[in-house]
Formats: sequence, structure tokens, C-alpha cells
Amino acid sequence: MEYRQLGGSGLKVPVIALGTGTFGGNNEFFKAWGTTGVEEATRLVDVSLEAGLTLFDTADIYSSGESERILGQAIKGRRDQVLISTKATFRNGPGPNDVGSSRFHLIRAVEASLQRLGTDYIDLFQLHGFDAMTPVEETLSTLNDLVRAGKIRYIGCSNFSGWHLMKSLAISEKYGWPRYVAHQAYYSLIGRDYEQELMPLGVDQKVGAFVWSPLGWGRLTGKIRRGSPLPETSRLNSKLVADSGPQVPDEYLFQVVDALDAVAAETGKTVPQVALNWLLQRPTVASVIIGARNEEQLRQNLGATGWALTAEQVARLDAASERPVPYPYFHQRGFSERNPFPTQ
Repeated sequence: MEYRQLGGSGLKVPVIALGTGTFGGNNEFFKAWGTTGVEEATRLVDVSLEAGLTLFDTADIYSSGESERILGQAIKGRRDQVLISTKATFRNGPGPNDVGSSRFHLIRAVEASLQRLGTDYIDLFQLHGFDAMTPVEETLSTLNDLVRAGKIRYIGCSNFSGWHLMKSLAISEKYGWPRYVAHQAYYSLIGRDYEQELMPLGVDQKVGAFVWSPLGWGRLTGKIRRGSPLPETSRLNSKLVADSGPQVPDEYLFQVVDALDAVAAETGKTVPQVALNWLLQRPTVASVIIGARNEEQLRQNLGATGWALTAEQVARLDAASERPVPYPYFHQRGFSERNPFPTQ
């Protein structure tokens, strides 16, 4: 397993991480992802560690905390072998302060996550979304206190816009507080908005990308094709899940899948392996978070590492997935002499 430096930090992370949104499945939304219990989760951790995958990503809202509890049981007795990433900010209770990135909510959220995970520290703690109702100084000073207390090792964010992230980094620099070293962001062959502003920012400010939903919200599994019904196990069968994720026009999806099919045939790899490998060659990407309902899916996704697409294959996939971009990005691309596409 290849390891990469996480942003501007000294921490190295595996290029593939296991997302645990499939652990639990105790409500309609997460049941569509999976219903993995402790026994199967423990087996998935076994397989991951054997392959050198040591990073496990969860969040307090995944199945109302059940994902964290199951992960904690699955890693019991081997905490020193793993890296844990978890998140908070989204609502996880009925009260007026059970949401957001306030000092009140973050401290309670971290304490609750530590208890569910059965650990006394979190390797990477990320804000699940931007809270415009809480001063950024309050949020970052709280994270600074939690780092100094040893409860958090590194901090990151998720689903921020460019100005959210840049403002936060500037305030951290102003006060000498810990900086976000990771941005957990949506990025896939059928969702390339990340490239327009967040990728150049990541290069400039040394913020590594943790990619969520690298298979386009379950669309790049190789099982979704023209004229065929959705597979029974697809999360897209749930209207709640399908409507809450990134939207992709059918014809665009099939155009990209056609290109993936061609490259998969050339490489002897599967469609998802090719889609994941494409991401691993993109600038700023530190780790790609994969989900797995079972051991078979996990082993298949692990096959995305240890090889590389050729430059020509990458160019073909780039061309098939290219879409018009909004202003000011299309204008900046016309001045590529001074605004080049980011490089590794």
C-alpha cells in the first residue's frame, strides 16, 4: 500500500481508506449503504490491515453513532495499528445546540465520539460542513484546545467552499492555531467540480484531499448501464439517498462508463478499479475513501492500487468526463499561460 504525506503535515496516510458509512444501517438513509455488524466489520478491518490499509473514516451522524461504535469494537485491541478519522457539525440531536461547530457542540461531539470509538484520541477530526452561524475564531480556538488536550492529533474540514477554507487557514495562521491539513471533498470522474477552485487552493496551501464517494455516489460500479435496471443492492434504489447525493445526467454517465469500459478492457482491471486509479493520479489527492458492503467488494476496490494508468488512458478519461465550467473558471482556462492546471 502506498502512503502519502497528508497536506502540509508530517502524517502519512494510505492512498486508500475504508469508509464506514456501511456500518450499522439503522435508518433508511444508511440502510441503503449497508448493514454491516461487528463481526463482519471486524473481518473488513482484518482484510484492510493485511493489505496495508490502516485508515478508517467515520462520523458521528453515520447511523446515529452506530458506525463509530461498531468501528470501535472492530479495532479493539489494535488501536495502535490504525488511524481513525471522524467528523462532526451536522445535527445529531433535537436540541438547539446539537448542531454546528460551536465550542459547546464540538466539545460534546468529540467526547461522545471518543466514548463510542473506545479510544482516548482521534487521529484526524474533521468538520463535516461549514457553520456560517458560528465565528470561525470560536471553531478554530476550540479545535486548538482539543489538540493541546491530546484528544485530537490533526484537523480537517469537509464540504467547504474555497473561501470557507481560505478564511479558516488565514485565521489559523494569524493566531498560530493548528491548520486544516485535509479537506474531505466529493471528487470523481463524473464529479470534477473539485478541480476548479479547491484543487488549486489545496496545492497552494498544502491541504490534502480525502475523496468521498469516488465512484460517483455508486454510479461507477460497472453495474449501471444503458437500458439496464439498477442492481438490487444499489443505494440509488432509495429515492432519499439518490436525491441527497450529486446529480448526474444519464447520457453523461453512460459516456464516461463507455470510456471506463474501454480502458478496463485494455488494463484487465474492473471499471471501479480504473475509476479509483484515475483519482489516485490527480493533484492534491492524499487518500480515496472506499466503501464496502462485504469482503468481496473491499478486496476488489483494493485492486485499484499497485499499478497506474498510462498518460494516454488518463487523457481519454479526462476527455470523456470533461464538462463546461462556470465563470470565472472558463475565463481563467483561456489564460492558461498564467493559470496552468495544478500538477502533483
